[in-house]
Amino acid sequence: MSRTSLRGVAVATATVGLFAGTISAVAAAPSDVEAATAGYAPGLVSAMERDLNLSTAEAVAQLESQELLADTQQSLEKSLGASYAGAWVEGSDALHVAVTDAAEAADVRAAGATPVTVDNSLKALDAWTADLDGALSSADVTSYHVDVETNEIVIDVVKGATADVRAAVAEAGVPADAVALTQSTERPRTFADVIGGEAYFINGSARCSVGFAVTGGFVTAGHCGSVGASASEPSGTFEVSEFPGSDYAYVSVSSDTPVGVVDDWNGGTVAVQGSTPAAVGANVCRSGSTTGWHCGTIQALNATVNYAEGSVSGLIQTNVCAEPGDSGGSLLAGSQAQGMTSGGSGNCSSGGQTFFQPVGEALSAAGVSLLTN
Repeated sequence: MSRTSLRGVAVATATVGLFAGTISAVAAAPSDVEAATAGYAPGLVSAMERDLNLSTAEAVAQLESQELLADTQQSLEKSLGASYAGAWVEGSDALHVAVTDAAEAADVRAAGATPVTVDNSLKALDAWTADLDGALSSADVTSYHVDVETNEIVIDVVKGATADVRAAVAEAGVPADAVALTQSTERPRTFADVIGGEAYFINGSARCSVGFAVTGGFVTAGHCGSVGASASEPSGTFEVSEFPGSDYAYVSVSSDTPVGVVDDWNGGTVAVQGSTPAAVGANVCRSGSTTGWHCGTIQALNATVNYAEGSVSGLIQTNVCAEPGDSGGSLLAGSQAQGMTSGGSGNCSSGGQTFFQPVGEALSAAGVSLLTN
């Protein structure tokens, strides 16, 4: 999805490498690289090399550093409270944390991150985004999300619809200076309508991809099947399904055995070790039955997309590509489960943008636990 900005927003930041020198240190010791690579699935590292133009050493270093960055970001989010305005990664190893209270900058620096003082807290931006949910259900709005780097709500609209969208924003009571409009040339769509390839099938026809193994079954995308629909290969039944609004489903299985791994499409699997959310800017990789492994970065969290079937909120926005049949498939940050493929635009030949349903919401709604390995 190509976008042309209708309003430029400048945000001044100072970049500090939280783990400066990590990549070069690993590159200088090939034996250490081989040992480190053994901790990750070959398909995961090779996909990062291909899609992110990284060497093996750089891919491994980024996986290791981003695990630490995620822990730091989670800790600061809790300690900063109402002043927290989001976080993002720059240059693979520099964590930036936005705060509304300049006095909190020292705490951010002490944690090894770079503070950025902004006007709007993440809590305020999320609240305004919720206020827009009804106002932006128009077909002229393709998606919207909080952009933590620019500290505003970004709304993608079709060409020529900006005046109507600005009026809707004003009517919802959202400050105009907290919103930016961009133009979208392609509407997002779900990836559930192509049959063929390795995956699971719904009612013996439509094909989707398994997300993550959980107690008693697996989670996937809600648009793949409604409650009561049957699944085959593996066989099961849709017990929980939500779409639109959210896009998750839980499929219970009887004869098959769920295992806490993800297919790496290179003859092996990636062991799922948890579900710690990654920050904006973090590298992620997706597994799907149509296109296999593909990688990219997180562009935004808590994004809302307006599909033809209705709006879906709370999604992870990425520049990872996907295609029909990949729906429901796994999104990982290293070994940490992030979400299931919902939909997007583009393809894996020319590039694209894909949105993912966070796995935590699906687990909570179904009352199940992620299986780890």
